[in-house]
This record gives sequence, C-alpha cells and structure tokens, in this order.
Amino acid sequence: MGSPSELPAERSHSKPLGIRFLEYIKKAKLSYKTHQVIVLIVTFFAYTSYHATRKTTSVVKSALDPQSSDVSLKFPWRITYLTAPAESKRLSWVLGDGWAPFNGSDGTALLGELDVAFLAVYALGMYFSGHLGDRLNLRFLLTVGMVGTGLFTSLFGVAYWAKVHSFYYFLVVQMIAGLFQSTGWPSVVAVVGNWFGKKRRGLIMGIWNAHTSVGNIAGSLIASALLSYGWGWSFVVPGLLIAFIGMVVFLFLPVSPESVGADREEDEVGSPRKNGEGQGEGEGVREPLLGSDIELKEEAVGFIEAWKIPGVAPFAFCLFFAKLVAYTFLYWLPYYISHTAIEGKYLSSETAGDLSTFFDVGGVLGGILAGHISDSLDARAITAATFTYCAIPALYVYRSYGHISLAMNIALMFICGLFVNGPYALITTAVSADLGTHSSLQGNSKALATVTAIIDGTGSVGAAIGPLLTGYISAKSWSAVFTMLMGAALVAGLLLTRLVVAEVAARISESRSEGGPQSGSQAGELDV
Repeated sequence: MGSPSELPAERSHSKPLGIRFLEYIKKAKLSYKTHQVIVLIVTFFAYTSYHATRKTTSVVKSALDPQSSDVSLKFPWRITYLTAPAESKRLSWVLGDGWAPFNGSDGTALLGELDVAFLAVYALGMYFSGHLGDRLNLRFLLTVGMVGTGLFTSLFGVAYWAKVHSFYYFLVVQMIAGLFQSTGWPSVVAVVGNWFGKKRRGLIMGIWNAHTSVGNIAGSLIASALLSYGWGWSFVVPGLLIAFIGMVVFLFLPVSPESVGADREEDEVGSPRKNGEGQGEGEGVREPLLGSDIELKEEAVGFIEAWKIPGVAPFAFCLFFAKLVAYTFLYWLPYYISHTAIEGKYLSSETAGDLSTFFDVGGVLGGILAGHISDSLDARAITAATFTYCAIPALYVYRSYGHISLAMNIALMFICGLFVNGPYALITTAVSADLGTHSSLQGNSKALATVTAIIDGTGSVGAAIGPLLTGYISAKSWSAVFTMLMGAALVAGLLLTRLVVAEVAARISESRSEGGPQSGSQAGELDV
C-alpha cells in the first residue's frame, strides 16, 4: 500500500476520463452525491441496454417463424391484423415465408433451442463473471461485456443481409452473446453496492431495477419499429446502442468511492460501520455496502463459501423458478399474443411486440412496490413469497380471460407483470445486496459480485429451461405452458417457507417485546 502522499496521484490516475473532464470543466472535485447520481444513471442505462438487446429476439420470433404454431391453435378464424392488410402483405418475408431454418414445422422448437443455448451460457458465464467481478476492475469488465454483446447481437442481424440460413450460425452467435451478457448483472449490482448503504436499499434498488423493464420496453419498441425495414435492423441497432453505452461506461463510471478519492458524506459516515454501532451479532446487514474502511478484509470470497452464507441457497433456488416464469414471458409473450385470437382476431408481429410492453410496465411498478414493502416490513422473504403466490391466480386469469378484449388483455398482462417481476426484482437487487454484506462475512468487502452471481446465475438456469420447455409445450397447448408457469410460481414461494416462518416469528416476537430492534435485525439477516 502506497504512502499517503502517493494516494492522490493514484486516485487521480484511476479516475475515468469522463470524471476527470467533468472536474476540469467544474474546476472542482465532484461531490460524493454527484458521484452517486452518475453511478445510478450510468448503470441504469447500461443494464437497460443489456435487456433491450435481449428482448429483440422475442419480437423477431414472429417474423422468423410466422405461422408454424397455427396447428396448435384451436380457433377457427384465419389470421387477420389490426394494421392494414395491404401494408402487411408488403412485408412478405415477415408474414409469409419466414426465415429458414425457422419457418419449418420445427421452427418453434429451434427458436426455443436458441433461447436455451443463450441462457445456458449466460447462466454458466454468470458464475465466472461474479468471480472475476470481485477481482478485476468492474469498469473494464462492463465495457468489454457491453461491446462484445453489441458485436454479436449485430452479427445475428447481419444474417439478414448475408442471407445466412444455417442454424448453427445463429446458435454460435447467440451462445457467445450470452457469455458477454453475463458480465452485466454482477458488475452493475456490485458498483451500486459500492456507493449505497442499507438505508432504503429496497426502495432505491426497486426504482433503479426499473432498468430491466425499461430495457424490455425499449427493446420491444425498437425491434417492432424496425421490423418493417428488415428484421436484421432489429438486432443491429440495439447492438450498436449497447456498444455506444459501453463506451460511456468506460469514460464515466466510478467503480467505488476509493477509486476516485470521493469522501463519504455525513449520512454515509454516520452509518453503523462508521460509527461503531451494530457491530454485534445480528447487526451486520445494517452496515453500508462495501464500506471504505482500510481495515476491511480484501480477500475475495470463494464460490463454496458464498453458497454457505445463510439465505443464499433458498433465495437462489427461489429465483430459479421465478426467472423461469419471468423469462418465459420475456422470450415468448409477443409470440403468444400474435398467435392468440383477441376478440376473434390475430395481431401482427409489430402490434404484439408493442402490446407486450404492458407486462414490463407492470414489472416496473412491481419492483418498486416489492422494494418499498420489504423496506417497510423489514421482511424480504415474506414480500417475495407473497408476490409469487399472487402471481398464480394472475396467470390463470390472464390465460382464461385475456382473449375476451384488447383492454382486458392489457389489464391482466399488467397485473401479471406486477406479480411476476416484483419478487424477481427484489431478489436480484436488495436481497442479493443484503446477503452479499451478511454479518457472517465479518466485514469482507469482496463478496457482493460473487453472491449476486450465484443467486442470479442459479436463476438464469431456470430462465434457460422455461423458454426451452415453452418451445416444445406450446406446439401442443398454451394452456399447458401456463400450468407449468403456475406450478413454478408455487414452488418458488414454497422454497422461501423457512425464511418466511423465521420472519413471521421475528415480527411476533418484536410486537411482544420492547426490545424490537434486535428481533428485526435478526430477521433482516435472513439467518435461519
């Protein structure tokens, strides 16, 4: 470790060029809160772009495989469109022959295989990215991941102009894109965790996590708008966009207060880790994320050690089933809408892509509500389990009555998004941050990316399986798909039973005792 006189030079050297430029223009050092604002904005748009590129595939599916699942539909009507038929017929490659090899009888299954290949590599890569994230510069890791994601997303679209019809080309491109995509989540959560403490973490991260739904909405709208110019543009434009934002990350993202020499302000300095409070047993999660104390351990937590942190395994397996449901909607909702008669008519691929955004709008509200409720109750497990159980009747009602009218479909889709994405958002943000700074780590500041990667990586395995199974099951019955989703939601809730019981017991004990804070802190530890 360098001498005190060397530290300012080191910090200045490690500052991103964009931060140095802003300080040069301002002719003063940026405040701690200014850095926090920059972190929130840059990471928000970074992960928004990740999800925008991920969403593109689900919108373009109906163009690649426009009618192969018609045999599975039991409606007697012919396909009609809300848009003018004359305009639609001009898009012959979209609504006519599709795109080989996806326009054959097995087109739906092939698209499902692309999804599972992408998500399987994404899930595997997540574990390695979390491991690297606690050991490498997160700004560099994010930049490489975003530029790589942009390159291979664009290469998928280039197949349109290059007239590529090899399934293995699309498979390899999707797998490599999945590997680069895996760098995103552990990195952005770790960076945000470096700058924000436990106070209002659920609400702040719930609002910040809107990037997932905003990215899905942006991806749907961009892909749908560009579909009429050729489906290749629906991949190339989002690919270029994420590469551009990746360069913004490289120029402006301050990874941690220490990396830019930022001084924590009073609300951060007065937190338990700073003032010595809460150092006893059961007070660990009240400490700020990755505080800057010099005496903190700097050794990265091992993979197996991270799994042993109380609460990690239950929430990881819960997220397996929660993401199975969420990603089935992410990849198949536009396709489902375009292949389901609403008021006796089928919607075009473009209209279905636009309509699917209401699911993500509901998801934004769900993430914010889940975060706020869990903060108010200091009960992450109770909140997550309640949302997953509520998702079951919401899914049933959407499948049963969503076809009655367009307004009914939108309203029920919004409700499904609220209950499906609520626990998904909560677990991948606030819960991961809580567990990544668990008191059992004894102040170790090198666990957040690894814990986040374990939880979201395990969830991503479910995210891979859901779309794959849907590709096969939907060819026989969409009702069977929804039954699978309701079952997954039920299992997700049941996996949190022990944690829910512990939190309920803590709440009861707290209500009977004047010494409530200690009971609440024990529940907050998720230590069961």
